[in-house]
Amino acid sequence: MPLLGSTLAFKVPGEISPLFDLRATMTNPRLRFLGTMILLVIGCAAAQQAMKHTLSADELKKVVPTEYFYRGQKAPVQVRNSAGFQLADGKMMLAALVDASGYSTAIQQKYQGMLVTETKLNIGGSSLGPGQYGFGFTADGKFVVMDVANSDVLSVAYQTDAALQHAVPLKLIVDGDTCKLYAGKKWIAIKTE
Repeated sequence: MPLLGSTLAFKVPGEISPLFDLRATMTNPRLRFLGTMILLVIGCAAAQQAMKHTLSADELKKVVPTEYFYRGQKAPVQVRNSAGFQLADGKMMLAALVDASGYSTAIQQKYQGMLVTETKLNIGGSSLGPGQYGFGFTADGKFVVMDVANSDVLSVAYQTDAALQHAVPLKLIVDGDTCKLYAGKKWIAIKTE
């Protein structure tokens, strides 16, 4: 395909026919704007990770560990009190309550569950990278996420749903592009980034 000036053309026996005039496209503001908008839409679509589904009880039994290592000990995981979702690309987020009775009182006050995420999350407006964490809803109105050494990595205010009729120990509710992780009547908003 020979290039003649800024015009691309196929060589047809006996003549040259232009296919695309690059110079005209770059100088036409409407075409330049249209091209920019198309690239922007493609970029936004690629950046968003669509949720495939929340995980069923059977799926959770297959992926939630029976024990979770945290701050030098293994705690039994309450698989019956677990929740999670899977994205269209197969990555998951899991949360489950743990039996923290073997831990010190100071740790028990904020460590109630395990959180495992394979994707970057936005929790209550703060960013959390992929990894394995402990979490808890504290008495002072905070949802706290800690690394496995019990160091705080995220702390945000949680909401309380006083009108909730049937509170359960842990559940995940999808609300549009946001998930709400409930522990009783306390909840925190979680989005994928």
